[in-house]
Amino acid sequence: MTAEHYQGISAAPGLAIGHVVWWRKEKPEIDNSSISDPVAEVERLDEAVQVARQQIEHLRKTTVDRMGEEAAAIFDAHIAFLDDPAYIGEMKQRIQKHQKNASLTCNEVTTQMAEMLSSLPDEYMQARADDIRDVGNRILLLLAGITPFDPLSIQPDSIVVAPELAPSDTAQFPPGVVAMVTARGSKTAHAAIMARTLGIPAVLGLGEKIEEFIDGDTLVIDGDAGTVEKNPTPQKKIETCIVIKRHQQQREEALKKADMDAETADGKRMQVFANIGSPSDVDQAIANGAEGIGLFRTEFLYLENDNWPTEEEQTQAYSRVLKAFGDKPVVIRTLDIGGDKDLPYANLPTEENPFLGHRAIRYCLANPEIFKTQLKALLRSSIHGDLWIMLPMVENLSEIREAKALLAECRTELMQSNIPIADSIKVGIMVEVPAAAIYADVLAKEVDFMSIGTNDLTQYTLAADRGNEQVAHLYDAAHPAVLRLVKKTCDAAREAGIVAGMCGELAGDSQMTEILIGLGLDELSMSAGAIPEIKEKIRPLHSESAQKLAEEALRQESPEAVRQLVQSQLVK
Repeated sequence: MTAEHYQGISAAPGLAIGHVVWWRKEKPEIDNSSISDPVAEVERLDEAVQVARQQIEHLRKTTVDRMGEEAAAIFDAHIAFLDDPAYIGEMKQRIQKHQKNASLTCNEVTTQMAEMLSSLPDEYMQARADDIRDVGNRILLLLAGITPFDPLSIQPDSIVVAPELAPSDTAQFPPGVVAMVTARGSKTAHAAIMARTLGIPAVLGLGEKIEEFIDGDTLVIDGDAGTVEKNPTPQKKIETCIVIKRHQQQREEALKKADMDAETADGKRMQVFANIGSPSDVDQAIANGAEGIGLFRTEFLYLENDNWPTEEEQTQAYSRVLKAFGDKPVVIRTLDIGGDKDLPYANLPTEENPFLGHRAIRYCLANPEIFKTQLKALLRSSIHGDLWIMLPMVENLSEIREAKALLAECRTELMQSNIPIADSIKVGIMVEVPAAAIYADVLAKEVDFMSIGTNDLTQYTLAADRGNEQVAHLYDAAHPAVLRLVKKTCDAAREAGIVAGMCGELAGDSQMTEILIGLGLDELSMSAGAIPEIKEKIRPLHSESAQKLAEEALRQESPEAVRQLVQSQLVK
């Protein structure tokens, strides 16, 4: 058989070889039969919903154990649907009113709500459409008495293939899964994020070509290049296995040295931090050698509650992380809702383009009482470690000054109540709006540090929605235009004598590490699992060579040319 090659979207890095296993998602046929006893049918629905809840709660727990709280948080949305009167309540009303069977009613309500959510301009709400389809299908299977596909039946060295994968699917992958390939999806899809957390390569967006794969086919997956090779030659199989074994050995060696400093061969000290989504992620960060926290996303506190979290609840969460890291920096980002993150109880307005709308620091400054509750909790927790407060989505000086004024106001109020606060707390900004990078020299004089969020900075700079499959090929943080904004930010930070960090996905891309050092970054923050490899990548580098490589990268014509430049350096 002749080897065949396919190009998709790189969603999770790494190399894998294995056999195709189609992820079969059963969907029962829906009949149109009426019922004679609506009360009994509602009870049947209630039973299915209760079992669905138990399954999802179990799935959430196992996901926390394997991947941490942040990855498992998606299942909170699934459970919320089971409690939603507009969803389950609507089903019950229709059963009683129209005397339709529970399966037909569940299918109708699920389809209608999914279509409604898909039509909204908010990426977060669009993602909820996938979640409600997942929940609805689970209920339908239970109503029909159909046993769902058993992931435990998947054998070792398997590559999961599917039209698309829900987070609940990826969370159930057994250790035997070595990679995943889908017809649809983007690198920011929940399933892709979970693949990166699991450390398995993922190539998405193959479209109809995915139908050319059958169970048992041998595939070689290159998650870095976004390529799939079917029916590789015997020689290619051997070469791939050798490379995979070498990479595994390198990862094991890197993990052994994860607690060591990350210093280049010529003495440039780099700080390597972890991004976390909740206090439960701390242990994994420490185990992988994190020298601090470069991004603590506080949204979990808000997304897991059905009302605004109290000052005390927030203080406990922040203190737990600060205590764990002692005198090491912990960068806590203030509330970043809006855009792709909605809060039902926040009553956020529907916006034509929420990513350019009333979100993050804009929302917080417009709602000072909500903001002050968080700021007071941060100040109260500051006595337990080295707190750095980071403001998201900043694009002008007045936002920084207004936030700092509120922070000072909170400090005064707490001190009047004799509540202890740390003497020194750094305040910085997340550079994720092109305007902030362009005049970073002005903003740098007002803050103690700047951290570049390449996820949003890339989509805003390239006008490419990071969650839109149609333009996913345009979204690449290695674009010279994005790198020039990174360089401009680093130069401004150096002139102002403050720290320049990066906490976006690009920070954990080992192919780009030398360029990032050459651009002038002082600190890189990433998913915990990437830390050992990035530290190992830093140690043999030389600052002068990295600077020359970065300067050459800035002159390239495309992100592809930048990555080719990096590859050419590896060959030397």
